[in-house]
Amino acid sequence: MSTLDLAPPAKGADTARKGTPLLSVSGVTAYYGNIIALRGVDLEVNEGEIVTLIGANGAGKSTLMMTICGTPRARDGRIIFSGRDITSLPTHEIMRLNIAQSPEGRRIFPRMTVYENLQMGATTIGNAHFQQDLERMFEMFPRLRERIDQRGGTLSGGEQQMLSIARALMSRPRLLLLDEPSLGLAPLVVRQIFDAIRTLNQSEGLTVFLVEQNAFHALKLAHRGYVMVNGQITMSGSGAELLARPEVRAAYLEGGR
Repeated sequence: MSTLDLAPPAKGADTARKGTPLLSVSGVTAYYGNIIALRGVDLEVNEGEIVTLIGANGAGKSTLMMTICGTPRARDGRIIFSGRDITSLPTHEIMRLNIAQSPEGRRIFPRMTVYENLQMGATTIGNAHFQQDLERMFEMFPRLRERIDQRGGTLSGGEQQMLSIARALMSRPRLLLLDEPSLGLAPLVVRQIFDAIRTLNQSEGLTVFLVEQNAFHALKLAHRGYVMVNGQITMSGSGAELLARPEVRAAYLEGGR
């Protein structure tokens, strides 16, 4: 496994932030048809944290991310965001509550230009800060400025991932949901994306819930983490604690790293 030489989280952030969680998932179950995908999941994300969820492919990580967004609907349990029960809200209402998602597979608008994709990201908050936020995205991802008039579908995989994250950030979210941002990307691009996540968290206090198969890099970046197996949370702790656990190293870090 290649190493990105990621810097550790902000000082003192390996312990959970105190107070009421920004996001609380309690006893959540979800199904696809008759197949159970989530089994009584409990998870919290505190204000200002980067929290990661790791697990094997098919463990239910992306399903949890989508369930937070309302599709599929949680059959049991509760999802609370900023003190409000969002369990039964439709997806479009959830997205108006200062939550933004960069989904697995990027899902940009392929026929729209980079500029138009970023415009779509800002639709929930209007255009008052559009130019200011556009410049922020171009400073974070300079390649997007170079591709501003290019259609999204013609971008490289790394450029599409940058666009997906930037589009989500254009809504000025309080909570950013990132689903497999490093999937299929070259190490240099992964470094740039993870550095951007860290910078947003440390400089702006952005709260991030990160789903990742790349356990080593995710746990190095995160303040806290959870491990999911077959739709259940089986372990939790600080990123450093989980990295040090033999069972995590054996199961998710290549060569038992």
